[in-house]
Amino acid sequence: MSKKYYFFDYAATTPIDSQVFSAMKPYFKKHFGNPGGLHSVSRKARQAVNKATKNISKILNCSPSEFIYTASATEADNLAIIGVARSFGKGKIIISSIEHKAVLKACEALEKEGFKIVKLPVHKNGLVDLNALKKELDKNTILVSITSADSETGTIQPIKQIAKIIKNYQNRRAPSVSEGALLLPYFHTDASQTAKYLDLNVKKLGVDLMTLSSHKTYGPKGIGGLYIKREIRISPIIYGGGQEKGFRSGTENVPAIVGFAKALELAFKNRKKEYVYLKKLRDKLEKNIKKNIKKISVNGHPTLCLPNFLNISILGIEGEAMLLHLDKLGIMASTGSACNSESLEPSYILTALGKSYKYIHGSLRFTLGKYNNESDINYVLEHLPKVVEKLRNMSPIDLNSKYQISNKFQNSND
Repeated sequence: MSKKYYFFDYAATTPIDSQVFSAMKPYFKKHFGNPGGLHSVSRKARQAVNKATKNISKILNCSPSEFIYTASATEADNLAIIGVARSFGKGKIIISSIEHKAVLKACEALEKEGFKIVKLPVHKNGLVDLNALKKELDKNTILVSITSADSETGTIQPIKQIAKIIKNYQNRRAPSVSEGALLLPYFHTDASQTAKYLDLNVKKLGVDLMTLSSHKTYGPKGIGGLYIKREIRISPIIYGGGQEKGFRSGTENVPAIVGFAKALELAFKNRKKEYVYLKKLRDKLEKNIKKNIKKISVNGHPTLCLPNFLNISILGIEGEAMLLHLDKLGIMASTGSACNSESLEPSYILTALGKSYKYIHGSLRFTLGKYNNESDINYVLEHLPKVVEKLRNMSPIDLNSKYQISNKFQNSND
């Protein structure tokens, strides 16, 4: 019998929902056709894609012609950023310092092509500095891209307020823009982390482009999507047969598209109930960690946070060591002390929040999902304090002397 595990890394990925899996099954063998064909097998696949797109567009409150599929949220971010930039050839792009790597790396590439990239600072609570945004908006700005919620602390950004700032700027510029010209800058947001819990109505949000991810919403991996407002000027970054309205060539992944649409449908239907359920579990976890472990700090905004995120810094220990000990106990979480599994660089998101190395070094991220329950929380609360105590006893850091090296280690030859 396999060992029971307790999964607290839902921000990284989610298990596929059984209803989603069932919806996908017929399109692997029975209805396997290429949607681009004219015969009946292909038409069946095309009907499934069209139905999925129609259902997603209802959730987004947009036209089906304004939504396209990509192979991932990373690709969607790249298309939004690079596609808009290259359609203009030059200009300024404003992002935040806590964007997903898909946005940051795309902007680094564009910077080498001559585009000006501006990274907005964030406050200590994780919110983007809106005054800085107002100051940076100018006639050269072609795009603003701000995440709906960052992937480490889950801090929710004021997307509607940001959209209003951009709209006000556009209105001030309107008299100087020739009639019929597109008003700039466009506004893009990556809503990969928020899709399960927050409103995706693009008209209410005021966004021009929005990235979505399937595998963050209990759907399959290998599929994402991008809302592109009809008037937007954007160039493709993948060329070929002209699928997806010419924005993204390549044969459509029909089973994944069907699963993606079903996952979003379930997320939209259950989001309010799931929000309340997960917030209750998360609050219990936070309250009792604070109660039972000394010298910790919660990272991110105290209230404007996704209901399933808890990012804490535990002083005096290494985050990676903590994860390894927890993993042996079947507890699967993540750490903010590395940007990814292949890097030992400190978390750029916690760094942007002004956290010092000692806080970043001992950071731990719990992200809950709908398959977690109260017994899972109790298991973590039973074992985490013991792991922390063990690691602190092994550490050369003396927590009672302003984070100095403990005397018991100073004469060690190790």
